[in-house]
Amino acid sequence: MLTIWGRRSSFNVQKVLWLAGELGLDYEHVLAGGQFGLLDTAEFRAMNPHGKVPLLRDGATVVWESHAILRYLAARDGAGRFWADDPAQRAGADGWMDWAQTALQPAFLTGVFWGYYRTPEAQRDTAAIERAIAATHACLRQLDRALADRPYLCGESLGLADIPAGTTLYRYFELDIPHPPMPHLQAWYERLQARPAYREHVMVPFGELRGRLDF
Repeated sequence: MLTIWGRRSSFNVQKVLWLAGELGLDYEHVLAGGQFGLLDTAEFRAMNPHGKVPLLRDGATVVWESHAILRYLAARDGAGRFWADDPAQRAGADGWMDWAQTALQPAFLTGVFWGYYRTPEAQRDTAAIERAIAATHACLRQLDRALADRPYLCGESLGLADIPAGTTLYRYFELDIPHPPMPHLQAWYERLQARPAYREHVMVPFGELRGRLDF
């Protein structure tokens, strides 16, 4: 059986749990990280020397880093739905996944969510937060334009491309920050919210993280 390590309020863990839910996989979920600890144990470090979640074990195979795990699960169980034999089709999803990790995630998760929500008010850098919000909105406008003629990032059905960027939306819309009108993005978010796996694994309360920089 698959085993997935990570706390439910971890953004990167949510990506993996969402895909596992979409695929209908059976797995053991081990709470780890944050208040649950385990990351510095010898057993965990033997599997992931970086000491971070998510971590996946499938028999003798161990996979770390959220996007590597997404690709592994998609290739293992998502053929024809989340994993294409055609490398050109896979490249389209790969592009959005890498963009989410290198552009959207630094702007929103690091700049806004950490800089604003997870930082105690007295320690916040207001100018940096404002720049991060502007960068986040620039990224979201790119998504809005991409979704103008399609329901999902790579076509007519949910694919691997949607998961990293789509995981961002719940926290973005829940934060008390400006939300400029982006109709195609909003419609996409509504489609995602209609999915049981998204509601279960992404729409998770994150109040425990307010003002916390210690994990």
